[in-house]
Amino acid sequence: MNKEISEDVQDEPVQDDLFGAPPTPPSRPTAKSLVSAADEADANPDSVDDKTSSKPSRRAGLQPFDWKPELRALGAALPPNVRLGTSSWSYPGWTGLVWESSASEQTLSRKGLPVYSQHPLLRTVSIDRSFYRPLTASDYARYAAQVPPEFRFMVKAPSLITDALVRSDDGRGKEPNPAFLSPELALQEFVAPALEGLGRTLGALVFQLSPLPWNMLERLPETIERLGRMLSALPTLAPLAPDGVIAVEVRDPQWLAPDMLPLFASALREGHATYCVGLHAKMPPLSEQLKLLRKLWPGPLVCRWNLHPIHGPYGYADAEKLYSPYDRIHHPEPELHAELARLIQTFASHGQNVYVAISNHAEGCAPLSVQSLATRIDALQPPR
Repeated sequence: MNKEISEDVQDEPVQDDLFGAPPTPPSRPTAKSLVSAADEADANPDSVDDKTSSKPSRRAGLQPFDWKPELRALGAALPPNVRLGTSSWSYPGWTGLVWESSASEQTLSRKGLPVYSQHPLLRTVSIDRSFYRPLTASDYARYAAQVPPEFRFMVKAPSLITDALVRSDDGRGKEPNPAFLSPELALQEFVAPALEGLGRTLGALVFQLSPLPWNMLERLPETIERLGRMLSALPTLAPLAPDGVIAVEVRDPQWLAPDMLPLFASALREGHATYCVGLHAKMPPLSEQLKLLRKLWPGPLVCRWNLHPIHGPYGYADAEKLYSPYDRIHHPEPELHAELARLIQTFASHGQNVYVAISNHAEGCAPLSVQSLATRIDALQPPR
């Protein structure tokens, strides 16, 4: 461990292994040790849990893919407090990965969530449509009714609250947004309905702050103070959502500058919130973002892997054109998988909840990215 990290965490001993070698967690069966159990489950389907082992029935309508025993064993071996998932779920290209047969995007949007939530590795999903317009408590309740009790949702806050600018249809900023970081609107249009509708299935409420205009970046402490006031005004999520956490994601590296980092960390701590790691071309690499996580320890890990850096900070359209229909990996990131897996294992082994959502734009196919990450996490567990 280098001198900088040691000095930063010297008064909090548990952090000595937080970003170096992970501590030895309680023994859990690895995926390899569970493959034989999964094979036995195929022969005796009534003896195991449906979530991890039973084969899907062949009925009419949308059905889950017939996952291999190795994949089901990998899911069973993951720590229960690690929830991996994707950004939304309505992708026809996932046929043979999530869906048994092809279906339209409209059908998957309406009927795909119950099938998605049966996947052995997909224990969370990011609801992104809430970014474009607020959802009601009944909207959230319909989602919650479609998933098993252990499933948890990640939800993006409406841009009405998280964008400093009012934008035209083409995305250009027109004028300052008077509702930016409004405590009243954050509660009324986001936190209250999500908490009421999702209840115990609420995982992370993510305020993803859009890039700030230059005049606000030059006065960033004022925005941080404004953020802190909003967070402090929000209610506690427990006991309705005992695993719930409020997280803030940013899209300007200035938030993590040495002079801003302590202010940002203080606003998050005092507002009982955490930082959402944003793996995006606009932001510094994961290793740089860990500096903020150190200051917030202990606490849950929230991460959204959004866009491969090869496309640049504004490359969503390029990624969509290249990666669609999102059925295979185009640009693998093995080093990032290894780094993120170590971080996840460290948080999980200290009993902290982990929520990770991966976009198709990260490598080309989110379910395969999740599988690769899960394999890395499993490899870090000690043999049974």
